[in-house]
Amino acid sequence: MFSDNKKVRTTNEPTGQPNRIGKSTKIKGDIVSDADFRIDGELEGNVTTSGKVVIGAGGNIKGKVECAQADIEGSFNGELIVTDLLSLKSSAIIDGTVSVAKLAVEPGATFNASCTMRGKGTKGSASNTQNTATVNGSSKTA
Repeated sequence: MFSDNKKVRTTNEPTGQPNRIGKSTKIKGDIVSDADFRIDGELEGNVTTSGKVVIGAGGNIKGKVECAQADIEGSFNGELIVTDLLSLKSSAIIDGTVSVAKLAVEPGATFNASCTMRGKGTKGSASNTQNTATVNGSSKTA
């Protein structure tokens, strides 16, 4: 009856509490964590996490981001490495280089990046490379 409480339970979720950078906050520097991040302010630097990064509508990152998943509503300029799904909302503005396993882009998002797509979990070898620009929902491939 009470033996179930003694069993060790494991999860695949990142450890630690989610982190939030508020809209009135500006940070210069690097962040390393196993937890998820939501950025509604400005960050100039690098973010490395095994969790998810969310850039809110007013959020802005200039630098390098390495994460498992990302949802972007705001703006990003730099190098973005996502080992699983990158989701760009209609208000997103992306400039730089992007490396993803899966990409979802809503109409209206601006995607001015060199994009490399590869299988989930692989870090380094590219299976498909192309330059893509999306402006106001219309996609152009070079």
